[in-house]
Amino acid sequence: MIRPIRRAAGLCLLLLAALLVNAARVQVVDSPELDRNPANRRGPIARYAEPRGDILAGDRVITGSRDTREQLRFERVYPQGPMYAPVTGYASQTYGTSLVEHTEDAALSGADPLLSAIPLWNDLTRSRRPGGKVFTTIEPAAQEAAFRGLAGRRGAVAALEPSTGRILALVSSPSYDPGELSGTGPATRAAWRRLTSAATQPMLNRAIRQTYPPGSAFKIVTAAAALDAGLVRNVDAPTDTPEPYVLPGTRTRLPDATEGCGGASLAYAVQWSCNSVMAALGARTGLPAILRTAESFGFNDRSLRIPARVAPSNFDTRMSVDQVALSSIGQFNTTATPLQMAMVAAAVANGGQLRRPYLVDRVTTAGGRTVRQYHQRHYRQAMNPSTAHRLQRLMIRVVEDGTGRNAAIRGARVGGKTGTAQHGPDNTGIPYAWFIAWAQGDEAVQPGVAIAVVVEDAEAIRGRVSGNGSAAPIARAVMSAVLETPPTR
Repeated sequence: MIRPIRRAAGLCLLLLAALLVNAARVQVVDSPELDRNPANRRGPIARYAEPRGDILAGDRVITGSRDTREQLRFERVYPQGPMYAPVTGYASQTYGTSLVEHTEDAALSGADPLLSAIPLWNDLTRSRRPGGKVFTTIEPAAQEAAFRGLAGRRGAVAALEPSTGRILALVSSPSYDPGELSGTGPATRAAWRRLTSAATQPMLNRAIRQTYPPGSAFKIVTAAAALDAGLVRNVDAPTDTPEPYVLPGTRTRLPDATEGCGGASLAYAVQWSCNSVMAALGARTGLPAILRTAESFGFNDRSLRIPARVAPSNFDTRMSVDQVALSSIGQFNTTATPLQMAMVAAAVANGGQLRRPYLVDRVTTAGGRTVRQYHQRHYRQAMNPSTAHRLQRLMIRVVEDGTGRNAAIRGARVGGKTGTAQHGPDNTGIPYAWFIAWAQGDEAVQPGVAIAVVVEDAEAIRGRVSGNGSAAPIARAVMSAVLETPPTR
C-alpha cells in the first residue's frame, strides 16, 4: 500500500505545483492584459470604491464625491463647476479625465505609490490608499472676478504672478459643469453629446487651448525686439514713419485708428496704438530679430505644460517683409493663447525674466503630508532688463493717459496694452478685444499680477468692440482682487 500512496502524493504535489505556476502566470504575466480587458470590472470597481481626493484653490475645496450606492460607488461632483472647469477638467466614469483631474489622476485616485508610508506597499498588496489632495495655485477671488467679468461671453482670462509663474486665474467662457459627465448612465451620454456638439464649444479651454490673433497687444513684443536690437535709442524721439504707411512691396495702405501717428515716437505709438509706426518698426527690425524675441516669450514652443498641455502660439519663421510688418502688429498668421499673452505682460513686469507658468502647487496625502511640491522655475530671458524697464514706463502711459484708461486701479501702478484683432475672411469678423496688463501695489516691492483678457463677444456691435471697453474692465477687476488678497501658499 505504501507505493500507491507515494504515487498519489507525488501526483498531488505535481498538480499543486501546476496550480501555483498557473496562478503566478495569471497574476504576474497575464495581469497587465487582464487589467486592460474591458470585461474586467475589478479595476473600475476598486477605482470608484472610495471617494476621489479633492482639488483645492487656496483653502477652498472645489471638488467633491457623491455616494451613488451603485457598483461604481463614488461619482465626482463640482460645487462651482463652470467657474473652475478650465482648471479641474472632468473625472468621468465614462469618458475618463482631463486637465488637472488627468495630470494628477494617480494622486487623486489613490494609486500614486508616494501616498503610501511604506515604499511599494500598494504595488505588493494591489490596494489603493485614500485619494490625495491637489492644491492649485489659483486665487479664488481672482478666479471669481474673471468668471463674473466675462459673464458668459466668449473669451478667456489668464493671470500670473510674474515673479514666480504661479497661475492665479484661468477662466474660459462659456463654460460647463463637469459634474454632468461624472456618471455612466443615459444622462451622462446625453450631456456629452450636447456639450461636444454645441456651437459655443463650452468644453474648449480657451485660456490654454485656443489661439487668437493678438492684434495690437503683440506690439509689446515688437517694441521689445526693436529696443533690444538698438533700433530705438530714445523712445520719445520722432520716427520717420510716413502717413499713410504703405506695406513694403505692396500698394496696401495700413490704417491708423488714432490721429498723430505720422512720424510718431515709439512711446506715442504704444500709448495710442499706432499701426503704421509699429509695422514700420517691425519691418526695419527684421524677421530674425522679431522671431528670436517672440520665441523668447514662448511663441512656437510645443512643449509647454502647466502641467496640462498648452496649445503652441504661432509666429511664422518664414515671411516676406510686408508679412513681417503685419505680424509685428499681431495680424497675418500670428496667433497666441491668452496664457501666452499673460506671459508677455509677466516678462515685462519681472524685468525681462520669464518664469515657467504652473498650475499645481503641491500634492498631499489625505492626512496632509506633502508628497510632491512644485517650485518656480526659470523659463526664458525674454528681453534685456533695461528694455523691460522702458516698456514698463510705456505701458504705464497707456493706462494713465492712453488707450487703456479703464484698467487704472487706485493705489497701484498699472501698465497695459490694448488690442483689437481683426479676423475672418477679409477681416469681416467681429474683432477680438484684447487687454494685457500688470499691476503693482504702491506698497509692494514688485508687481503682483500679470494678466491677459480676450473677449470674442460675437454678439457685440462691431464699432463698440475695443480692448479698453470690453477687456480692460475685466482685467482691472481681476488685478484688484489679487492685490487686495493676501497670497496663499
